[in-house]
Amino acid sequence: METPAYRIFEPETVQTSVVFASPHSGCDYPEWFIRRSLLNAHTIRSSEDAYVDHLFADAPKYGAPFLVAQAPRALLDLNRAAEELDPALIQGVRKVGHNPRVASGLGVIPRVVANGRAIYHGKMTRAEADARIDAYWRPYHAELQALLEAAREKFGEAILVDCHSMPREAVESATRRGVPRPEVVLGDRFGAAADVELVDQIEAAFLKAGFVVSRNTPFAGAYVTQHYGRPLKAQHAVQIEIDRSLYMDEASIQPNSDFENFRERLTQVIAQIAGLGQPETNSLAAE
Repeated sequence: METPAYRIFEPETVQTSVVFASPHSGCDYPEWFIRRSLLNAHTIRSSEDAYVDHLFADAPKYGAPFLVAQAPRALLDLNRAAEELDPALIQGVRKVGHNPRVASGLGVIPRVVANGRAIYHGKMTRAEADARIDAYWRPYHAELQALLEAAREKFGEAILVDCHSMPREAVESATRRGVPRPEVVLGDRFGAAADVELVDQIEAAFLKAGFVVSRNTPFAGAYVTQHYGRPLKAQHAVQIEIDRSLYMDEASIQPNSDFENFRERLTQVIAQIAGLGQPETNSLAAE
């Protein structure tokens, strides 16, 4: 398991209770994994949140740490619980209840990439699955937990901003006729993962920058927001999904001509979100 689990980009001085994280932008595909897969090196990237790490790279300039996964989502999904094991892929795993993510092949060790394309021929051993979880999942989540605990200790609260991208097709299919297609979807598990005032302020930052925003539709947040969002304990988690077509060509997985302009526009939002966790502007921590 030669791929590091994550990179952490830290500011010179932590000035905000906000922690940014990108669990799906990892693009370090080990050669053994490509050889093992039924897919070629391009197709296997279709589930990746490509360039999200670049889009949010300026977060440390505003006093916030930024945790970035190195391992790609097709290898291991950090937005799943370690127990979300797929019996159709992993030997010796029993089906326990109905988990729609696992049933669709999108457990912690994914069986498929976008559009249901199979990654493997046959099954893997439970030992291999456990080795991946130990090498990538546990270190990433241990670091994320440590960052949130440090924020709570220093500021009295922690705000996790979980950064993702979404295929334009998924947004279009979930948008009702006559309703503007969202460019950004904020997921807070319908209020269970973050204080509503905080999410209002994050939404206002995106609206000010001219984005079309929706909440929880079609993405309300998965394991990360569900697990880390504890607003009653002053720990908030908000998932941000951004339409990939705004900054990249989805077919070639390459930045489009507007990438830098888009990144600069998003950086304005990042600065405002980071400001929400600064003691002098944060009303939530004082309550």
